[in-house]
Amino acid sequence: MSKLVTIYGGSGFVGRYIARRMAKQGWRVRVAVRRPNEALFVRPYGVVGQVEPVLCNIRDDASVAAAMQGADAVVNCVGILNETGKNRFDAIQDEGAERVARLAAAAGVARMVQISAIGADADSDSDYARTKALGEAGVLRYMPDAVILRPSVIFGPEDDFFNRFAGMTRFGPLLMIAGGGSRFQPVYVDDVAAAAEKAVTGQAALGVYELGGPEVKTLRALVEQMLAVIHRRRIVINLPFWIARIMAFGFDMVQVVSFGLIANGVLTRDQLRNLARDNVVAEGSRGFAELGIVPTMIGAVLPEYLWRFRPSGQYDEMTASARNLRS
Repeated sequence: MSKLVTIYGGSGFVGRYIARRMAKQGWRVRVAVRRPNEALFVRPYGVVGQVEPVLCNIRDDASVAAAMQGADAVVNCVGILNETGKNRFDAIQDEGAERVARLAAAAGVARMVQISAIGADADSDSDYARTKALGEAGVLRYMPDAVILRPSVIFGPEDDFFNRFAGMTRFGPLLMIAGGGSRFQPVYVDDVAAAAEKAVTGQAALGVYELGGPEVKTLRALVEQMLAVIHRRRIVINLPFWIARIMAFGFDMVQVVSFGLIANGVLTRDQLRNLARDNVVAEGSRGFAELGIVPTMIGAVLPEYLWRFRPSGQYDEMTASARNLRS
């Protein structure tokens, strides 16, 4: 019988790519999510019955244990960028990650992969970064042989980075950003999935890997690269942090007074704290080179999914060509 991997958050941005890769490797894949009916799109990743979404709440011991029953490996991709309802940073990224590791150890699961993030720091003033670090510690407490992957900002067709900034260009000639001078090392989502695949299949030594792409750029430079891809001209304004803090506070308060009905999908105070510091691979850390993976350039991927933000969408280059002929 083929081996089984349970991927917590396996229908999410990163998880779906890991699920697809593991299915291609011939593994049975159990995609553990809160709403299995919204994750049915993962089934075609393999043959009939090979990839199955199952109900799981990472805050609940019983459902986490049930989802990993009989598994040879587990991957935890669950994470949040903004707290809503019961989904708090501590509950999801700290206690949730530790819960998966604790129950995996009790069940005798051979391997675990934890998707964390560059900048994870137990002493950070950011709840996101702090709970990522606490989650790593919880995982290693119960699964000391686990592989922890810390990617920089991840890009790809379903990302919440380039897609968000590209969407903002539709609202006027100005594009306001915060932390424009902070450096990032964007990493392609399928490269992160390839690293997870190597970890699950035993081709990666245990420990922590920091995953960054081949290019280090400031946030402003990344936004300008995005603008070039979508063929739009916008005035990029780098907001002073004191102004950005006022705006983030306002967006957070809208979420609070609406009792979460209007989620802050623009900018939170916690996200702003992370934007104030660089998000690049630390010197001397293990990364793609040790995994035998050559990371993908940003420019090789962006046009494949940002074309829909161009003035004429998929026909933009054709329209430009016709305009040149008339001239």
